[in-house]
Amino acid sequence: MNAPLNPIVLARLDKADPSRNPARLREIPYNYTSFSDREIVMRVLGQEGWELVSELRGERKTGRSARMLYEVLGDIWAVSRNPYLQDDLLDNPKRRRQLIQALHHRLGEIDRRRDQEASEASSDANAVLGISRDQKVARLLTLARQAVTRFDASFDETGKLRRQVRRILGRITAADNIKFDGLSRVSHVTDATDWRVEYPFVVLTPDTEQEMAALVKGCIEAGLTIIPRGGGTGYTGGAVPLTARSAVINTEKLETLGPVEVGPLPGVDGQVATIFSGAGVVTRRVSDAADAAGLVFAVDPTSADASCIGGNIAMNAGGKKAVLWGTAIDNLAWWRMVDPQGDWLEVTRIGHGLGKIHDAEFAECELAW
Repeated sequence: MNAPLNPIVLARLDKADPSRNPARLREIPYNYTSFSDREIVMRVLGQEGWELVSELRGERKTGRSARMLYEVLGDIWAVSRNPYLQDDLLDNPKRRRQLIQALHHRLGEIDRRRDQEASEASSDANAVLGISRDQKVARLLTLARQAVTRFDASFDETGKLRRQVRRILGRITAADNIKFDGLSRVSHVTDATDWRVEYPFVVLTPDTEQEMAALVKGCIEAGLTIIPRGGGTGYTGGAVPLTARSAVINTEKLETLGPVEVGPLPGVDGQVATIFSGAGVVTRRVSDAADAAGLVFAVDPTSADASCIGGNIAMNAGGKKAVLWGTAIDNLAWWRMVDPQGDWLEVTRIGHGLGKIHDAEFAECELAW
């Protein structure tokens, strides 16, 4: 799953080749994000647009046309990074038309000034230079108008896809579990890293584990990238959406927790203490259950009071006890999951070593459909 123009990758390229990124100017208005002008221009206008902007920056005279272009980019960027503004414009077609008209008006003013400068340059000794600059501005305007057109069309596309997602997923889970609102999207745009790459298209909060397989199939049918998420306490970016067409499936409602039971495990001599946990159970609850039974739960991350068991397993969490008893995967007896095709998959470990997993032991896991 790849995000277009991932800012982290761009930053690494800049460090490797400083010539890629001249002075980090921030001239685009309304930009309260961590994205630089370069990253915004490349996202909105593409690589060619950034190259043209970079060339024209050193040639500008009054800078008035540049400011108007940056205002256009700033408006597009501010809306695209603010789900509340997006919802407002989706609900108010008239207001959206006024914004699009204002963007085209600014571009028209730039075009008018370009014609005026081209006319003056044609009678100048530097006519060749003037024509070259005129062609660059004309091409930049073409890219900007295309960007405004895409921006305008994105609202109709978003509305259409929202209706499609509601129709598909509404047969699987309650309507209230399908969330497009700004608060849900903002609260699921990042994990503890605060990397805000893309806002999720929709946030799903299923009530039961049984809904999972159908939800995954429904998201695939709608063309959405799927991101499972628990408490969102990770520092690896594992729950961060990297594409705008993504569905975050929040598992925090899946909080079934059984008692500590002592019984046999496949291929293991003697009796073993186990506990059944849903993906959304907070880690502390399992630790408390183990403690009440006179036992110790090996998985002990610093986020135990907020992280969920599903996230512990997904990220193979450990903590200070991992040195003795291993990480989350080391302590799994079996687990049930949904594969990328939307089918249930159950994995049972045979011959559990009751400690850190070795490759030879893990090879003996049994897959059951």
